[in-house]
Amino acid sequence: VQLQASGGGLVQAGGSLRVSCAASGRTFSIYAMGWFRQAPGKEREFVAAIRWTSGVTYYADSVKGRFKISRDNAKNTVYLQMNSLKPEDTAVYYCAAQLHYSGSYYYTENWSYWGQGTQVTVSS
Repeated sequence: VQLQASGGGLVQAGGSLRVSCAASGRTFSIYAMGWFRQAPGKEREFVAAIRWTSGVTYYADSVKGRFKISRDNAKNTVYLQMNSLKPEDTAVYYCAAQLHYSGSYYYTENWSYWGQGTQVTVSS
């Protein structure tokens, strides 16, 4: 599975941004897709995940109520709509995929496929 992230950019605090991740290859085997982020000097952290068939979603507490993950199965694309952005949301955002359940969505080691990342910068 290959993942291509896009849609990052610069936005003011309180603004909104949507990032996308298009999957190609063995997309019929996708079990879940997710978003992680990594700020300078920090470890990569879980943001959100969605189970591909059921659409059940999971969020980190830090983004719950502000971010929404969704998917378009026909386009093999997952989206992360980010609202009420804060400077602390500034990071490189990575999408990831699982072909079968591999354990908690919160841990990077449980995800097998990764996109290249897209920069999101929130100015104060």
